[in-house]
Amino acid sequence: MAFVVGEDCIKCKHTDCVEVCPVDCFYEGPNFLVIHPDECIDCALCEPECPIDAIYSEDELPADQENFRELNAELAEVWPNITEKKMPCQTTRIGKESPTN
Repeated sequence: MAFVVGEDCIKCKHTDCVEVCPVDCFYEGPNFLVIHPDECIDCALCEPECPIDAIYSEDELPADQENFRELNAELAEVWPNITEKKMPCQTTRIGKESPTN
């Protein structure tokens, strides 16, 4: 079982989750992050670090975001690995209850 980055990360891309990942399984695209399912050890450290709740355990992934399971796997193969916290996107959400700027 792995964790999956969902739709809310698009145009947000907080990287708080990256800092706590013990196996460096996050990959960075132009406007969101993904988790490599074969590298994730299901430690659950990243999930509470996401300020917008965009990270889900595979078995808790909302039905309307099932496509993100495959998307994470595919894009993790082509996007570069990210291991350090960076500034979020300029159009990012600033908190769990905040709308997109």
